[in-house]
Amino acid sequence: MVAAVSAGIVDSECPRCAVNAASTAREGGWRSASHRERAMPESIYDALHESHEAQRSLCRRLLRSKAGTRERLDLFTALRIELAAHAAAEERFLYVPILMDDRGLNSSRHALHEHHEIDELVEDIQALDPRRAAWLKKARELSEKVHHHLREEEKKFFQVSGRILSATKKAQLAGQYRRNYARMRKELEAE
Repeated sequence: MVAAVSAGIVDSECPRCAVNAASTAREGGWRSASHRERAMPESIYDALHESHEAQRSLCRRLLRSKAGTRERLDLFTALRIELAAHAAAEERFLYVPILMDDRGLNSSRHALHEHHEIDELVEDIQALDPRRAAWLKKARELSEKVHHHLREEEKKFFQVSGRILSATKKAQLAGQYRRNYARMRKELEAE
């Protein structure tokens, strides 16, 4: 393992490399580079995708929950917070930079409009009795809108913005998004 560290194959300060180096040495070979060297830096899209998956999961679970239960209320609250924190950070650290480029103007406007529609659906649901059929109908509408928005964003908006942003900017925006998202979640959870 010492030879691998001095050769730059293993990062001596990384616990994952240390564990993997020992098992790789037993298997009779070394990797050509450590995982840190091979790994691409996190981009804004990686960070956004995590929240997108959480939103999809919360929507599915919410629609399967039983009327009038604490679970349904808790799931709706979790979804509401996830949507709000994600939207605020995404608008600040992806939509605004893309909005400033002529190539991204229409896509950004459309995405912002869909966020507004989602916000209105959340408000509508909050005004309804969660034990009633109207609540579930509106929750289904919200789920469909969220799924549509995420699909469209991942298939279209990410491609448009990917041509506008440099790799360095994508990595920088990932950190800014994560910090703002965490701050927003904390504030919303405290309400």
